[in-house]
Amino acid sequence: MSPILDRNVETARFRIAQEALTNAARHAQATRVRLSLREEGSCILVDIADDGTGISEARQHAPGALGLLAMRERARLLGGEVSVSGRPGGGTTVSARIPLPPGGAVTPGPDRLP
Repeated sequence: MSPILDRNVETARFRIAQEALTNAARHAQATRVRLSLREEGSCILVDIADDGTGISEARQHAPGALGLLAMRERARLLGGEVSVSGRPGGGTTVSARIPLPPGGAVTPGPDRLP
């Protein structure tokens, strides 16, 4: 049986991946996306890389970049971080590092399936 993560960590990793995939489809004109999720030490790492147009530094911090801001804020609230890098014509990579809470996984409860 796989361990179940803290609900806040589960939600953050899902929403960060969801937003990065949405951005790849909606803005980057990507045809391929690679998503990896792994545990490293006491952190969950989520990496999403696309082959799209590549986000510029200016677009990353534009007032309308609310999705990127939301990803960073979700990770920050859990003591983590999100980095975004892009190269014009070379795609974009979103990397999130979210610390696991003390004890890491939680045991399944009546409202949680293993």
